[in-house]
Amino acid sequence: MFDRHDLNDEEWELLRPLLPTNPGRGGRWADHRTTINGVFWRTRTSSPWRDLPIEYGNWMTVYQRHNRWSKDGTWAEILNRLRAGCDEVEGADWTVGVDSTVVRAHQHAAGARRPATAENDTGGTVE
Repeated sequence: MFDRHDLNDEEWELLRPLLPTNPGRGGRWADHRTTINGVFWRTRTSSPWRDLPIEYGNWMTVYQRHNRWSKDGTWAEILNRLRAGCDEVEGADWTVGVDSTVVRAHQHAAGARRPATAENDTGGTVE
């Protein structure tokens, strides 16, 4: 393992059977574990693909795998299969938590001007 956020052995054994085995058009896949760790690294850091550390393989290989799996539904299928049975009570309504950094604040939270009212009058002037 290269990073504390990379897939550990237990996670990898859970994920491995869900991954595609045939890349199509002949050829062979680059190592799935390394490539997926590269996708995770890039997603976690929000860095450009070209800044991917070499430990995760060629950035273009990682990008192309991520892009291909996004377009053909492989990532969605993997998620669906991983969450199957996770919570029998919620079933299809099972949800994934979202990191707050991807949620936009309302325009007023960003300092947008509001009309003056007695309720929010702090004694200053309204521009």
